[in-house]
Amino acid sequence: MEDIIEDLKFRGLIYQVTNEKELIERLKKEKIVLYCGFDPSAPSFQVGNLIGILTLRRFQIFGHKPIALLGGGTGLIGDPSGKAKERELILEQKVREYEQNLKKQLEKFLDFKAKENPAKILDNFEWLSKINLIDFLRKYGKQFQVSQMINKEWVKKRISTTGISYCEFSYMILQAIDFLELKKRENCILQIGGSDQWGNIVCGVDLIKKVLNEEVFGLTFPLLTTKSGKKFGKTEKEVIFLDEKLTTPYKFYQFFLNQPDEKVVDYLKIFTFLKKDEILEIEKEHTKNPKEKTAQKILAREVTKLVHGEKEAKRVEKISKLLFYGDVRKLEEKDIKDAFFDVPSKEIPKKDFLIFDLLKEVGVVKSKSEAKRLVFQKGISINGQLVLDFEKKFSPKEALHGKYIIIKKGKRNYFLAKFHEL
Repeated sequence: MEDIIEDLKFRGLIYQVTNEKELIERLKKEKIVLYCGFDPSAPSFQVGNLIGILTLRRFQIFGHKPIALLGGGTGLIGDPSGKAKERELILEQKVREYEQNLKKQLEKFLDFKAKENPAKILDNFEWLSKINLIDFLRKYGKQFQVSQMINKEWVKKRISTTGISYCEFSYMILQAIDFLELKKRENCILQIGGSDQWGNIVCGVDLIKKVLNEEVFGLTFPLLTTKSGKKFGKTEKEVIFLDEKLTTPYKFYQFFLNQPDEKVVDYLKIFTFLKKDEILEIEKEHTKNPKEKTAQKILAREVTKLVHGEKEAKRVEKISKLLFYGDVRKLEEKDIKDAFFDVPSKEIPKKDFLIFDLLKEVGVVKSKSEAKRLVFQKGISINGQLVLDFEKKFSPKEALHGKYIIIKKGKRNYFLAKFHEL
């Protein structure tokens, strides 16, 4: 039977491990407690956080006990790892508010009612807030050599560029204290995190060795980045959140649907619970017919289902099909709002328009000659209907749901107009 390490290796979720041989032996012999930390620095998790959350769930499926540690304490400091400049401090009230949101989201992915290995959510504010400065320096600061701390890659980079405050510099000690506390309280022996957390994780492993003289482990997964080197899930415009109020389910679906061919199979392994043989079968099909985008469609459907539920996954899949292959007139009003959240849009007077005037009013064309050329080339459709006469009239009666006009220019450029009352 496949074990958790084999599963993680297949999915490309192992980047670095402390004492890998020993950890593998422990995992074969016993069910362990592990944790992954999440600072409440935003009102919602984003897709990059999904990797850690789903890795916790994978361990739980294999019988191990996961802890999701919310950084109610560390979130007040801010993790400087991978940051080019100092973070702005978040108000404590905001951190508490964000924590409540994250707890609700975690309940979708981890099983808190499992008989043998229920998941737990803990908050490091519980212990970090009780440490006074003298204790911090005597009990913990004494265990860390400054020479080792400044040799961490991200510290060296910050010192040589924008600089680093003692506040952020101390973050790695706080994270190490978390691991020590979880070892004492829960007998937690493994911390997982993104590769940018390696230095912080090793600090915790070393602290436990010094204080308790016990062996614990750290494991990181690769930090996914785009071709431009940005963190996965962070577009030029904004972050892709799990909260539907911040990122619509349709936009979320489209994000995964638009992943490049060379990455999509890797993402199927990382972001879905499809079995190995299923993924290998999809990979074969994808290699044979990449233009069909079968792998992307499955990826988008599976991750959207995981995050937003099956009903929403089917709804946004329907929107996608109607937009690109079907009749936009079948879209519900909510679907229109979701699908055209980021296209150029404009409110216009509720009256009859000549097609040319409508196109110019909405900003689709700049001149009559451009409109004429596009119509002649069959490059304009309105509410799913191809426009063949640019001097034809458009009546408000033709608007979708009495108010919306969807204009398509060429193959992919959409514009949305909405009537307002005179």
